[in-house]
Amino acid sequence: MADERVPTLIDLDDAKLILENPDDDIRGRKVIDRDDQQFGEVDGLLIDERDEKVRFLRVRSGGFLGLGKTKRLIPVDAIRSIGDDAIHIDRTREHVAGSSPYDPQVVSPTYYETVYGEYGYPPFWTPGYIYPFYR
Repeated sequence: MADERVPTLIDLDDAKLILENPDDDIRGRKVIDRDDQQFGEVDGLLIDERDEKVRFLRVRSGGFLGLGKTKRLIPVDAIRSIGDDAIHIDRTREHVAGSSPYDPQVVSPTYYETVYGEYGYPPFWTPGYIYPFYR
């Protein structure tokens, strides 16, 4: 894979971008797996700097009393539906727990490709990719 093909991803928290519709900000919503089990919450959104589209949900889960929580990325392709207080995905909590943890200090374009592979989706930068539609 040529790294130059992978657009730069930025954290919405760090970007100077604002959402056109504040209702589209899904940060803080619960994440529900395909078995209707809550396992975390949307902690952040990673945006493709070039296209200004959300590419990954950053999900915080696990831990006790806020300590030891793990962050993982979930491709937006895994979203089944978006509700007022929750995001429903098409994978189990075990699947998410088995994916690569997210550490922004060591992340690389190869990491993003790995995450897509773990979920079985083609990366957004590949030819023919179609952005998912929800609701």
